[in-house]
Amino acid sequence: MAASPEHPADQPECPSGGGGLLPAELRAWMLLLAATGAVEQRLRAVVKETLDVSHDEFLVLCLLAEQPEGGLRMTRVAELLGRPKTRLTYQIACLQHAGLVTRRSVCGDKRGVEVALTDKARRLLTEASGPLAETVTQALPCFMGPDQRAALFGLVPDLAEESRKD
Repeated sequence: MAASPEHPADQPECPSGGGGLLPAELRAWMLLLAATGAVEQRLRAVVKETLDVSHDEFLVLCLLAEQPEGGLRMTRVAELLGRPKTRLTYQIACLQHAGLVTRRSVCGDKRGVEVALTDKARRLLTEASGPLAETVTQALPCFMGPDQRAALFGLVPDLAEESRKD
């Protein structure tokens, strides 16, 4: 098979069919993990170039960016990202040093700490959103077959529009 943009020569065909040892749910989960890993690989360079933060720090920023007002307790951030609290403390310190997050004690809880994005972080995320979204849009079709892409279009609406342009 000749290499194409949808299936580069160094990538195997998408394992979309059945017939293997794994049940459909586990096969789907493994495909999702593989696609996520591939997208993360591509995002790392774009994140470093556009935001000058690590990929893990970027995930913290994204999580905080989805909060309407205020921020999140650090314990909740650690929970949602599946990170040890000690690792998160280091990442938050780096982000705070860069002027991207603020930390404050939670009223009534002397051990609780809430983190929130700064205006600088909001501005940088807004400026970087185009290249970051484009990276995801371009990467996913390379690692998922047509059936999986069709299912994913419901979760990532712009992906469907980009697919129609090609």
